[in-house]
Amino acid sequence: MKKKILVVALFVTAFVQKISAQDSTKNWSSSILTSYYGIKDALVNGNASAAALSAEAFMKAAAGIDKGIVSEKSLNALSADAVSISQTKDIKVQREKFALLSGNMFVLAKTVKLSNEPLYQQYCPMKKVSWLSDKKVIKNPYYGNAMLSCGSVKEIL
Repeated sequence: MKKKILVVALFVTAFVQKISAQDSTKNWSSSILTSYYGIKDALVNGNASAAALSAEAFMKAAAGIDKGIVSEKSLNALSADAVSISQTKDIKVQREKFALLSGNMFVLAKTVKLSNEPLYQQYCPMKKVSWLSDKKVIKNPYYGNAMLSCGSVKEIL
């Protein structure tokens, strides 16, 4: 009887820990995606100040990522990219740094499920760089209004 209770207790503990880990992943992944999309949308609209603010939010979200889920090297790369976007109001520089952030976000999205919704990897043939979007419609953050719909969906995660 004691063995059965012990087995049930261990099973319940493991189940609760798994749910707790999933909730933790959902919380930081939602925050990191929201702030990433904020940077993207600000660049689409040519708003350097909004991009810098969203990059600061991204850094806070990245600080909340469990280092057992994402490697320290990946976290450092994501944070460095966001810091470089937050520290300038030059939209051209922000767009260059966003290309690096997007590459690192794609790697993260391939290793950790960030959303239950599809993530679209979109590609700009003029800059030869990608970005992630929650929508299939192309809104190019690298050129904004100059070439808003330039690009294509390369992969759906």
